[in-house]
Amino acid sequence: MPAKTLYTAHATAIGGREGHAETDDKKVSVDFAAPGSGKPGTNPEQLFACGYGACFGGALAHVARQQKIDIGKPEIKVDINLNQGDDGFSISAVLNVSLPGMEKSAAEKLVATAHTVCPYSKATKGNIDVQLKVNDTPLANAA
Repeated sequence: MPAKTLYTAHATAIGGREGHAETDDKKVSVDFAAPGSGKPGTNPEQLFACGYGACFGGALAHVARQQKIDIGKPEIKVDINLNQGDDGFSISAVLNVSLPGMEKSAAEKLVATAHTVCPYSKATKGNIDVQLKVNDTPLANAA
């Protein structure tokens, strides 16, 4: 059975990394500037970091509800790295989930499970390096 589309976002970007983008409903309207240029504006990596963090937080909450675990509103710090190598440009990600007070192995298991549920994690799997951390400690075999 094909997947049922729950929502479709619509956006238009003009001018690349020095341009502008906005959604059809105008709730997001941003000017772009290259990282480090000093010009006003954001960049695609910052937007991706925000989106991935929000999506992963939703997946984490979903998994916690299924397991009847109260995690409150955990903080997810996301680093999206813009890299350049012999094969051109690429990105990589680090997601650091704060779950203070939760037993280490239970927190790691919850984050690892959320990584298998999160649509952004699924989209990036096998495409970019993703490192997961819980309370600043890397998870083994996360990506």
